[in-house]
Amino acid sequence: MRHLPTRTTRTSHRGVIGALLAGLLCAAGATVPAVADSPAPAPAPQAGNGLALTPPMGFNNWNSTHCRAEFNEAMVKGIADIFVEKGLKDAGYQYVNLDDCWAKPQRNADGKLEADPQRFPNGIKSVADYVHSKGLKIGIYTSAGTKTCDSVGLPGALGHEYSDAQQFADWGIDYLKYDNCNNQGVDARQRYTTMRDALAATGRPIVYSICEWGENKPWEWAGEIGNLWRTTGDINDSWGSMLSLMKQNLPLAAAAGPGHWNDPDMLEVGNGGMTDTEYRTHFSMWSVMAAPLLIGSDLRKAGPETFEILSNHEVIAVDQDPLGKQGTVLSSTGGRWVVTKEMQDGSRVVALFNEKGSAQRISTTAEAAGLPKATAYTMRDLWEHTTYNTAGSVSATVPAHGTVLLRIAADRKWAAHPSAVELGLNASPLIEAGRTAALTTTVTDLGRTPATKVSAALTGPSGWQVKAASPTGSPALPTGRALTTRWKVSAPAGTATGTYDLKLTAQYRSPAGTRVRSTVPFQAHVVVAPPAGAGYLSDLPQLSAANGWGPVEKDTSNGESKAGDGNPLTIGGAVFAKGLGVHADSAVEFYTGGACGAVTAQVGVDDEQGAKGTVAFEVWADGTKVASTGVLTNAMPAQPLSADVSGAQVVRLVVTDGGDGVDSDHADWADLRITC
Repeated sequence: MRHLPTRTTRTSHRGVIGALLAGLLCAAGATVPAVADSPAPAPAPQAGNGLALTPPMGFNNWNSTHCRAEFNEAMVKGIADIFVEKGLKDAGYQYVNLDDCWAKPQRNADGKLEADPQRFPNGIKSVADYVHSKGLKIGIYTSAGTKTCDSVGLPGALGHEYSDAQQFADWGIDYLKYDNCNNQGVDARQRYTTMRDALAATGRPIVYSICEWGENKPWEWAGEIGNLWRTTGDINDSWGSMLSLMKQNLPLAAAAGPGHWNDPDMLEVGNGGMTDTEYRTHFSMWSVMAAPLLIGSDLRKAGPETFEILSNHEVIAVDQDPLGKQGTVLSSTGGRWVVTKEMQDGSRVVALFNEKGSAQRISTTAEAAGLPKATAYTMRDLWEHTTYNTAGSVSATVPAHGTVLLRIAADRKWAAHPSAVELGLNASPLIEAGRTAALTTTVTDLGRTPATKVSAALTGPSGWQVKAASPTGSPALPTGRALTTRWKVSAPAGTATGTYDLKLTAQYRSPAGTRVRSTVPFQAHVVVAPPAGAGYLSDLPQLSAANGWGPVEKDTSNGESKAGDGNPLTIGGAVFAKGLGVHADSAVEFYTGGACGAVTAQVGVDDEQGAKGTVAFEVWADGTKVASTGVLTNAMPAQPLSADVSGAQVVRLVVTDGGDGVDSDHADWADLRITC
């Protein structure tokens, strides 16, 4: 579902409330304003307003506060203070943006907007003046409809474009986010063009953000209207949501450039719903996509890790590169994504992104990334802030949900840097407590120069046994050669099922004697073989889970974004007591240890979203698709699904959006059973 928390209305279900244009609404109930409120439309501005030549950077309160009372004047001023005090201003963040709920529920007698006196007792201009005094800029929000998206129904700008735009200009507004709720069915291009003209008529430079959720393919027409446009529905603070929006935005690279950007929505970094590894991926991929970087967390409560991610100057430089190219996908097989971005100085940024729930090796070459053939290249790790040389291979074992972000150049000074090495794990770290698992690690020289005095060490949690079963060192590794070490790893009996950290560390020297230390984290999964017989999969521990909206729910529907807010699993009026409630795109994995034979279920779109929703169900056994349904809709009853998973170590349950984008795609794995 294109969820907007507390913003569930796309077009008004209230009808028109209040006068849109004096004298034009008759008793018969006309709902569409015929013209804007300007007596004579201003001429359309020339294509491009000269603003947002790099993607806008700043803050928006919505993701952390929604319309709660904590969104107020003190918060906005506090964010401006933090921008200066914490170095975010110096890092490039400019805009402190107000989202919905800043206004009173009604316009005044003159038809003007007024600030909510409880939230903003000194008015918007006073806040704008404060933000400007810090050397920053301020943004505001309204909707291209009769009302905004909040359930209270605050005044929208449809029919009031020119007067509202002038009011924003008079307040000193520098950025407008223009939403899509209660739009009365007026053509999107018309509505957004009218506000463009109204903003231009004020004479004030105001960055124009079109927020129509990608419903009318704005990447095809909005470049001559706005500075940025939403390509997706709203993000939420979950891995599945972030991943879904990233996948929707990546194919649209051709539409982006200086002054006109694809916008996959704001950042969730620091809001607590993802791990730091996932937040680094979020920040990395938004930067590679040349997306706006609008902080969505309450920085007054943020910890040091959040500021470390948000203020990484080297990653920000990727987003803010003046060439303005959005990254393009080279490959994505098996959830191993390679995305490359051309930079103004001729270098290429390569993102090695791992979609899956366990570590994977991801590789490409400098030439495939677009660089000319060369003897060797410099390769800068933008999170580790370390520079290496490579003979041309670009590869890494990337942790679950992680991203390795590299900037590569055909640089004659490559020999001044130590060779890059790749640390690898050549086994799936699934460990049954009390038993010994065999793992194999590799340390491979990718550089043009040899790595010398190479050693490898593998460590695990306290109490685990990790012993080398083969040599852990090598005097030298020339280009392409690897140190391979076998290890025996065991978790103590009684170790609870779950995910535990392992760490592989390599140490070596460059030909110049520089000592280098490289570390890669891995995740080991302590698993329990399923009991013999038949049972419900929802009663077994999940190996991993990713969901498009909120968490995967056990024995209830997906519901909304919080855990435990689902309803009884219901498909076509039939209610089921057991199963999983998910939301596309979704993937849930279970350890079956080669001991199970069949998975069966009744599947379909949950009734909780009415007539919307199209999904497809798949069952995978150790990386092979063994069953699928094709596209199912809300109009269809529950469909039986069965899959042969004989001998599989891992069973993966996948739900996709049915190929038409994510919109109300609440899916049920009802009566979900496994036979072992």
